[in-house]
Amino acid sequence: MDPNGFKVAYKEFRDDPEAHPLKTPSGKIEIYSSRLAEIAKTWKLAEDEVIHPLPVHAQSFEHYGDPLMKKYPLQLSGFHYKARTHSTYGNVDVLKAANPQEVWMNPIDAQPRGIQNGDLIRIFNDRGEVRINVKVTPRIIPGVVALSEGAWYAPDKDRIDHSGCINVLTTQRPSPLAKGNPQHSNLVQVERL
Repeated sequence: MDPNGFKVAYKEFRDDPEAHPLKTPSGKIEIYSSRLAEIAKTWKLAEDEVIHPLPVHAQSFEHYGDPLMKKYPLQLSGFHYKARTHSTYGNVDVLKAANPQEVWMNPIDAQPRGIQNGDLIRIFNDRGEVRINVKVTPRIIPGVVALSEGAWYAPDKDRIDHSGCINVLTTQRPSPLAKGNPQHSNLVQVERL
């Protein structure tokens, strides 16, 4: 703690970096990552994939400015939800009632679509469709809609999901470095039902 009672991050390292190295190849804070440089050199990446040893902006698969935005103009982003741990507890009725699954949308995007808070809407792209209620809020940036991850898939006979399962809308193409599900980079359209 400093004299004002605040925790000093990496205090031991800052006081004596030689005696208390960090868990990096150099033992220091690294802006340039030699590990990422090696990965970028040795991994086979698709032409549009980027792994860079410096913190740089790299366009994702479906990004702002992508020609696909003419058809699907909204960026869909996933987030962790307060009522679940991923999908754990996603089937507990009392939690679902207290914390309903809903897609967040900015009023600037909702108004021209005739969408009001609480409306049943459809979120869709070439991969699938989700029907869910909307939370119209200025707490999400215009051009983006957000849907929490972990909702259990609940399809009807036409394979349209009615629980808010974000995986219905996400690509199966893994992210370049983590090889994970790119839930924060999907283009969609939203319409009122």
